[in-house]
Amino acid sequence: MMNPVMNMPGTWGTIGSTLLTVIFFWDMLRRYCPPELRRYLEKWSIRVSQFLNPYVQISIHEYLGSHLRPHEAYSIVEAYLSLNSSKHAKRLKAEMTRDNDSKLMLSMDEYEKTTDEFHGVRVKWISGKVATPPRPMSFSYFPEPEKRYYKLKFHKQYKEMITETYLEHVIKKGKEIQARNRQRKLYTNGHSKSYWSHIVFEHPARFETLAMEEEKKEEIVEDLLTFTKSKDFYARIGKAWKRGYLLYGPPGTGKSTMIAAMANLLDYDVYDLELTSVKDNTELRKLLTETTSKSIIVIEDIDCSLDLTGQRTKRKEKSGTESGKKESSRKEKEKEESGSKVTLSGLLNFIDGLWSACAGERLIVFTTNYVDKLDPALTRRGRMDKHIELSYCKYEGFKVLAKNYLELEAHPLFQSVQELIEEVDITPADVAENLMPKSAKEGPEKCLLNLIHALEEAKSRQIMKCTGPKDIEANHDTAAPQETPEI
Repeated sequence: MMNPVMNMPGTWGTIGSTLLTVIFFWDMLRRYCPPELRRYLEKWSIRVSQFLNPYVQISIHEYLGSHLRPHEAYSIVEAYLSLNSSKHAKRLKAEMTRDNDSKLMLSMDEYEKTTDEFHGVRVKWISGKVATPPRPMSFSYFPEPEKRYYKLKFHKQYKEMITETYLEHVIKKGKEIQARNRQRKLYTNGHSKSYWSHIVFEHPARFETLAMEEEKKEEIVEDLLTFTKSKDFYARIGKAWKRGYLLYGPPGTGKSTMIAAMANLLDYDVYDLELTSVKDNTELRKLLTETTSKSIIVIEDIDCSLDLTGQRTKRKEKSGTESGKKESSRKEKEKEESGSKVTLSGLLNFIDGLWSACAGERLIVFTTNYVDKLDPALTRRGRMDKHIELSYCKYEGFKVLAKNYLELEAHPLFQSVQELIEEVDITPADVAENLMPKSAKEGPEKCLLNLIHALEEAKSRQIMKCTGPKDIEANHDTAAPQETPEI
């Protein structure tokens, strides 16, 4: 009897010759077979393999359609698998969990497999990703992100149970895990990216710590909370479930802090849209469709974003003059050099056009230092529904900052601060800077004296600005003899 080990070379030789024959005929088929016949054979070969294969496969992709919107089911499955994948998968990804710096949440890495059991039935989960093909005639240092997916594989005899009961179980458990571990995110499209990237949003601002009048804060909070409960109202009146806020005022008055307080109050994600990084209106629309519900879309300093702030009526008046033509050509040249072709019309459609209803429960917030520079079409009601002026700090705002920075609710120096702060224009940022201790030796009284000194200097500058240098010199000359006896 022949030893099987001695016969191994012959066996491998047979397998090798068979593979070479298959490869030869397959190459001949690809070269000389008509494309129509080849497609027909491929279609039937797939059908035969599907008929013989007893397993069913369900794919869940990260994005819906042509990379337009994130697929909510993908993130739910990812959360669900984080619960079981650590038991079976060998390659895992780790992330920090919410409000717990000592605990990691594990999930499957790409091209990894894990199994799950439900009512005695074993299923297999497979993760993977597909590279996005490069766009024709385009070059970017930031390539398109890869599209990830999960595949669920199970025997066809359990199809009804899996599609009806098991997937419902996955969604329910996945949402519970998401609620426990959810971290708010801050998205950006900066650095000429045509897609969103994000970090964890950890800004601590709250309405309780904003240096504003209490009545004004309560009005804004009530408006925000009413919006979140108005889904049926917006559906009844036939409007997209979104609301626009225009925050305006001098620099340092807390516009960015107000946005962070909004996000923390409502538990919303924040999308910080950098218009100068958006190539054109089509890319702007694509970014809009990739945003999710329960989010705030922010365009800060819109008066500095591209050529969107000039009033159209004034442009028409200047168009007939030579200087107007030169100014127009200069702006067009600057716009071409910036690489962005976003127009005012494209931005208006972004705010309240047909595409603005692609995801519900969203706030759109613009900030500006100079509201008069903005085109009225951009700020009208219906687009920017609520206008909020953030002005200079007054006594009520100072008391909030004193409590935040010095943990003081009353002090003998408060009266001096009150008299001065009502007479001068000083921003909450300047007040906060003077109240902040510069060393461990500086106590509350020293910080208050620093603020009083800053207020007195601001008052002097304000008087000088109003009266002028000559009046100041005249007052100084008349006041000089009176000071002589004191010397």
